[in-house]
Amino acid sequence: MSIVKVGMVQMSCTGVQQENLAKAIQGIKDAASKGAQIVCLQELFTSLYFCDVEDYENFKLAEAIPGATTDTLGKLAAELNVVIIASLFEKRTQGLYHNTTAVIDADGSYLGKYRKMHIPDDPAYYEKFYFTPGDLGYKVFKTKFATLGVLICWDQWYPEAARITALMGAEILFYPTAIGWATSQDEATNNEQYNAWQTIQRSHAVANGVHVVSVNRVGLEQNGAMKFWGGSFVSNPFGNLIYKASHDAEETTVIELDLAKTDQYRTHWPFLRDRRIDSYQPITKRFIDED
Repeated sequence: MSIVKVGMVQMSCTGVQQENLAKAIQGIKDAASKGAQIVCLQELFTSLYFCDVEDYENFKLAEAIPGATTDTLGKLAAELNVVIIASLFEKRTQGLYHNTTAVIDADGSYLGKYRKMHIPDDPAYYEKFYFTPGDLGYKVFKTKFATLGVLICWDQWYPEAARITALMGAEILFYPTAIGWATSQDEATNNEQYNAWQTIQRSHAVANGVHVVSVNRVGLEQNGAMKFWGGSFVSNPFGNLIYKASHDAEETTVIELDLAKTDQYRTHWPFLRDRRIDSYQPITKRFIDED
C-alpha cells in the first residue's frame, strides 16, 4: 500500500491516568474519523511527565505490557480498524522498569514492543532513575498498513538508531516524545533547542529516505516550570516538512504519506546504496539479514 494516512495526537496531560487515557482514546477516535489508518500517541501519554523528580512513588504509575492499557487499546484498534502506537511506563518485573512503546495492529492484535535504548539524565529529565535501557534491540512492526519503525524521544538524537531501524525495513520512523522548555528560558534559547530537535530528526529522514513522524506533548507541567513545546511534525524522505503543529494547542491531525516516495528519493539520492556496508556490520549484524 503506497498511500497511508497517519494520525498524530498532541495533547496535554493531568495527574489522573484515567483522564489521560480517556483523552487519548478520544484523540484516536477523532483521527480515525478523519481517515487515519495509523495513530501515534506521545511519549508516556497516560501521566504527567514524572521524570522531573526522583520519587519512588512514581513507580506506581508503571504497568505490564501487554496489560490493561494495551487490552483497552486493542479493542479500540479493532473497532476502528486502525494501528495504534502507544508509549507506556512498563513494569517488567519487580524492581525493573522500561520506557516502552507497544504497537497494536488494526485487528486489535498486540504486535510487540520497543524498549527505549537511550536514556537521558538531565535536570528535569531524570530518566535513569526510572528506566533500564532497552534490551530488545531495534524493532520494526509489520502492520496492516505499513512496516513501522518505532523509536522513543532521546533516541531521536542518535543516527545509528534511525539507520539500523531503516535497514531492518521500516517504511516510516515514529518518535513518541516528551520534551519541553524551562519557562525561565529566553525565547532565543527556546528557538535554538526546538530547531535542533526538529533538524536532527529531519536529517534521519534524509539519510535514510523515509518519512519521519514525531509526536510531542503540549502544556505546562511541573507547577508551571516546564512548558512542553508540542511542535509535532512530519517530514518527507528529503527532510521537507509536510506538517508542523503549534507549540501551545492540543491537536489531532491526519497526514497522508506516499510511501512510494522512499524508492524515488533513495534511487536518486542513494545514501543507503552508497554506504560502506562493511563499516556497518558491527552494529547491524544483530538486527538485519545481510543476504
